[in-house]
Amino acid sequence: MSNQLLNFLCISTYYKGVDFLKSCKAEGNHVYLLTMKALENEDWPWESIDEVFYVEKWNDGDIAKGIAYKYRSIKFDRFVALDDFDVEKVAMLREHFRMAGMGQTTAHYFRDKLAMRIKAKQEGINVPEFTDLFNDNNINLYADKVSPPWLLKPRSEASATGIKKIHSKDELWQIVNNLNDERGNYLVEKFAPGDVYHVDGLNLDGKVLFSRVSKYLNTPFEVAHGGGIFRSATSEIGSKAEKGLTKMNAAVMKAFGMQFGASHTEFIESKETGELFFLETSSRVGGANLAEMVQFASGVNLWGEWAKIETATLKNQKYSLPKITNKYAGIVVSLSRYEHPDTSSFTDKEIVWRMNKAWHIGLIVVSDSSDGVLGLLDQYTQRISNEFHASLPAPDKSR
Repeated sequence: MSNQLLNFLCISTYYKGVDFLKSCKAEGNHVYLLTMKALENEDWPWESIDEVFYVEKWNDGDIAKGIAYKYRSIKFDRFVALDDFDVEKVAMLREHFRMAGMGQTTAHYFRDKLAMRIKAKQEGINVPEFTDLFNDNNINLYADKVSPPWLLKPRSEASATGIKKIHSKDELWQIVNNLNDERGNYLVEKFAPGDVYHVDGLNLDGKVLFSRVSKYLNTPFEVAHGGGIFRSATSEIGSKAEKGLTKMNAAVMKAFGMQFGASHTEFIESKETGELFFLETSSRVGGANLAEMVQFASGVNLWGEWAKIETATLKNQKYSLPKITNKYAGIVVSLSRYEHPDTSSFTDKEIVWRMNKAWHIGLIVVSDSSDGVLGLLDQYTQRISNEFHASLPAPDKSR
């Protein structure tokens, strides 16, 4: 199969994965995109897409029938989910068409927050104390045993969407009762104040091939619910936290059955005890332009290399990482009160990227030192807060 042209069906119900599509095409593949009709005017890399299929509304049965019709003339070799919300959808399609790759059982570990926690606990990976909301008695036992505050989390939402902080047993039951028949789609978890980290990686042959540890300077929960400014930065390379999280991420990938592809995993370091806890993971590239930050720090384009791994795996070819650099990078992103904010007054030579998105402002900086990055992010956060920042209430659901 090494010289055969392969047919990739890339599925995304959100505008992302541009570098994956470009890299996949550059590897000599036929690239097909299945996306929503509402996204047809986005800046997709049309030169890298052989054909695009639009859907008005996602329906599992209709999508399977549509792909089956196309399959009559196009023998698809790989289905790829580019967005977090598509992971389970594409796993279902792989099962239906008996396509190689992550199936539904494994996909649940990378989408369902309850499945993640149960599996991690079974495998001896540290997780905050949690409970499902299926059984009244179990909820009472949990509330009496584990002191508040707690976090109510949707099992299948992304980032901090839909998360609520709960301060008492009475408040917990009020929320549970209000959820009615939807309560089974949520879990409750002990809220542990601390630093939240993310480990962005590439995996091959059941092992972590590359990973980079970074720390949220403002957690996604704080940004979503406090109207804050999003920031993240590369962690100190060789530090105790960086080494511990690198090892813990590898344990999560092994426990969850990750064979190949990209991953984005989040952990928390308890402010009280210093313990590391697993929070959640996903079988995709991290959002919020974290991939760009990782690339400027390490030289590794997660989207592009993921496409190369997919191709090499199908063709039974050897894959090699690009040369890795060990620099420090940081990102700051905020909603803007201006549709097209002017960032020309930010002139530091460390700036390597500027966000080009309406009603947003964002910068990435790179330095040889962690302190240099953190110092600039502090300065920029203050300036953005004073001169540009705007905020919106957190949504209960992503879409």
